[in-house]
Amino acid sequence: MALVNPHGKDKKLMPLLLTGAELAAEQEKAKSLTQVRISSREVGDLIMMGIGGFTPLTGFMTKADWQGVCDSFTMADGTFWPIPITISTTQGQADSIKDGEEIALVSEESGETMATMTVTEKYTIDKEHECRTVYTTTDIEHPGVAMLMNQEEVNLAGPVKVLSQANFPSEYPEIYLTPAESRKLFEEKGWNTVAAFQTRNPMHRSHEYLAKIAIETCDGVFIHMLLGKLKPGDIPSDVRQNAIDILIEDYFVKDTCAVGGYPLDMRYAGPREALLHALFRQNYGCSHLIVGRDHAGVGDYYGPFDAHHIFDLIPAGALETQPLKIDWTFYCTKCDGMASMRTCPHGKEDRMLLSGTKLRKMLSEGDDVPDHFSRPEVLTILRAYYEGLTEKVEIKTHKYSEGV
Repeated sequence: MALVNPHGKDKKLMPLLLTGAELAAEQEKAKSLTQVRISSREVGDLIMMGIGGFTPLTGFMTKADWQGVCDSFTMADGTFWPIPITISTTQGQADSIKDGEEIALVSEESGETMATMTVTEKYTIDKEHECRTVYTTTDIEHPGVAMLMNQEEVNLAGPVKVLSQANFPSEYPEIYLTPAESRKLFEEKGWNTVAAFQTRNPMHRSHEYLAKIAIETCDGVFIHMLLGKLKPGDIPSDVRQNAIDILIEDYFVKDTCAVGGYPLDMRYAGPREALLHALFRQNYGCSHLIVGRDHAGVGDYYGPFDAHHIFDLIPAGALETQPLKIDWTFYCTKCDGMASMRTCPHGKEDRMLLSGTKLRKMLSEGDDVPDHFSRPEVLTILRAYYEGLTEKVEIKTHKYSEGV
């Protein structure tokens, strides 16, 4: 056996990041190009193209790609893709850019030139249509909808040459991995089947249980942390890393887990984002993606297992990476251990449903955390983080975090 193939018809990684003399020459050329400022989300998408995480994309999507992805998960050339990957600029700047012109893409936060791009198309989109098809709502309170509606008026399409990975390699040297590096790591471990565990939270007991279920069926688990931007109230990546490291050290068999990080911002697109998570985990070499309750969700916008069902709606063979669909998990006092709806016959009164949202709310409000909710070593790290906060953010629970 071997690792799964990268996504796309060519079945090989296609990193767009320049190196060496080619990089130096392109950086020099970029100094004389029109600058288009891009958001944190767009920077993350660029870096994923640069390192091959978004293989086989060669740049930002055309209008035909955008329409096909929104309506049928398919780019104009037939490539499966679940969420539009686009950049935008103002109408005034778009009018000043000629078709075929090269531009420099500059981070609006750091001022760093991230890439050059040859503009092949300028187009407007129906933002509400993208909101409805991707996020299933036009509610501006949804963070992904808010991000999309705040985009500029005109999208730009065209191939890119990526010049930088921003600060991710230097800020997260122990966990930031490119797809080529994760594949090498899995091969060195002798793993052929690898289950990715997507996380934007520290791991509580349900997360631990999900990972251990996967270890029973796969060669190893890749705990893959999001390193980009989150919504207010979420826990920063350095705290998550410390909590995950101590959990693995104390509660997992050696060499059954690997930990990595990737540079995207969360979109909170629920089911569609679960498909994107599976797609780029295929590029990272993972044969499976663990999909539990409310994957990549926010608030009450999605059903608890909509991310399970969406994998049944995509074309057969669209992805090599397959979902490991796992039901509600909880601590059962009668079972005296972690269980799921498929393994526990007892009632709601015997079950403690574990949720990252509930855990963050308890910690942020200084409440006691019930036994069996999280490992004590993890709680020590999280309590220290919350005690050090000078500004408190209200954490809102949603109905599925309460088991409704």
